[in-house]
Amino acid sequence: MQKSLRVCLWMGVAGIVLFSVRALGQKSDTSRKITYYTHGHIYTNDAKQPWAAAMAVRDEKIFCIGSLEHILLDCGGAKPEVETFNLKGAFVMPGFNDAHTHLGSAGRDKLTLDLEELQQRVRAAVAQHKPGEWIVGSGWDQTRWPERRFPNKDDLDPVSPNNPVFLVHISGHVGVANSVALKRTEILPDTKNPTGGEIERDADGNPTGMMKEGSAMEFVEQKIPEPTDEERRKGIELVLEELARNGVTSAQDNSAWEDFLVYHQLKEEKKLTVRITEWLPFMAPVNELQNMRSEGGTTDPWLKTGALKMVTDGALGSRTAAMLAPYSDAPDTSGILTLEPEKLKAMALERDKLGFQLAFHAIGDRANRVALDVFESVLRVNGTRDRRDRIEHAQVVAAEDIPRFGTLHVIASMQPSHQSNDMRWAEQRVGPERIKGAYAWNSLQKAGATLAFGTDYDVEPINPFRGLYACLTRELPDGGPPGGWQPQEKLPLDNCIRAYTSGSAYAQFEEGKKGELKVGEYADFIILSQDLTKATPKQILGAEVLQTVVGGRTVYQKK
Repeated sequence: MQKSLRVCLWMGVAGIVLFSVRALGQKSDTSRKITYYTHGHIYTNDAKQPWAAAMAVRDEKIFCIGSLEHILLDCGGAKPEVETFNLKGAFVMPGFNDAHTHLGSAGRDKLTLDLEELQQRVRAAVAQHKPGEWIVGSGWDQTRWPERRFPNKDDLDPVSPNNPVFLVHISGHVGVANSVALKRTEILPDTKNPTGGEIERDADGNPTGMMKEGSAMEFVEQKIPEPTDEERRKGIELVLEELARNGVTSAQDNSAWEDFLVYHQLKEEKKLTVRITEWLPFMAPVNELQNMRSEGGTTDPWLKTGALKMVTDGALGSRTAAMLAPYSDAPDTSGILTLEPEKLKAMALERDKLGFQLAFHAIGDRANRVALDVFESVLRVNGTRDRRDRIEHAQVVAAEDIPRFGTLHVIASMQPSHQSNDMRWAEQRVGPERIKGAYAWNSLQKAGATLAFGTDYDVEPINPFRGLYACLTRELPDGGPPGGWQPQEKLPLDNCIRAYTSGSAYAQFEEGKKGELKVGEYADFIILSQDLTKATPKQILGAEVLQTVVGGRTVYQKK
């Protein structure tokens, strides 16, 4: 371990300041330590003081920020051990707050099959498994295949005759099972479609293997063995490492309660490297929700419970997103609502009255309208309060519904990188008119909505620079279309950053605590390979995180 050196710094103004210098990233106890970060190019995200050269951290928070002279002369004095990190002119900004993640399932996916070439991957996996063992995977996307059709059991059976196989679409809203897996389910010839889901059948009424939406997928998933405690923790540890590498210092998460218990264990061991707000399942009985809220807490700065998450429809890619009119490329369907609107409203009224924040997944324009109608009813019946209800995705919104986000103070929790992937085929799904209300973050912001950006990880990679690039350019990662797709929805960089930091903090009632680098906020920040404010969009897309700091503690440093 490098020894601390005692040095003198002459400021050219009154006095000499003594402080200690340590190697960048070296770990130490942060409970009483004061740390100076000096000689940096610090983007604070604070409109009153946009830039700083140095900051001082104590007890996990920033207690002084500004010029180098201010930090060393006005924030010094007789204090506990002081150490200094010389940033050497590096660009520093607040850590990213991903407003929509699935960390638990991402952890399980780390330990399962990641699919690109479906049949080849399954064949290879079969060779590594004993007959009868489950093969589970995710990530296939039929829009990247020549035929662009959904797979079925007939595609899987030839390469997996003795193993049950279940492979989930990249959206997470449909999955395909082979015949062995179907035999292990409770699906019979007369089994009806579950509420909010569909068991796809052929002309003879036999299941094809395609399961649409969670209630249908559950027929297969309930037969898949749960990961062991060791496997669950290992997957989550891998996920946390990935978040730290990508500069994510806070995550708003939708995982199982068993995953939350792993986060809690890591926190108790002081190994949690990201602040997590865990959503609770909207459909759970209210007594269970109250118990989980009580057990998980709502105030811990590292780990707490938050909103109630409800999935109201499916996904655009699988044509299960609920639309007001049929799909342009499939006029026989307009998607799936997972719950009758009146039932959804009744449950929302009950849960809102207990003080829960509501977060509704809504992708299609019908689902978004239903969600807004429910929030409007909640406001009318239960009265005014600072509830900050959210629509997760808000992917396709009818023009007449966009102003309602501002009127009802509904947060638009969106994932710009979805647009980068979906723009290849989205207009085919909904046509040239409806597409104008798709991924419309600029229109929503102008209507008064607070934007909270995330990735939907691991539907999309956790990398936040992909989201900034999409927000800024609305172009494919490789470039084009010229000027961007639906360019009227582009936002300037500072707005994109705010949505990914302070906007996400507001969405979880933590504005003033994180999202900006200013006095009193958590010392959650990242050091990057380049100044984003001077970089081209391509350079932003390729930006690298050199160091991630959460609560004044380095949780990642590029080697």
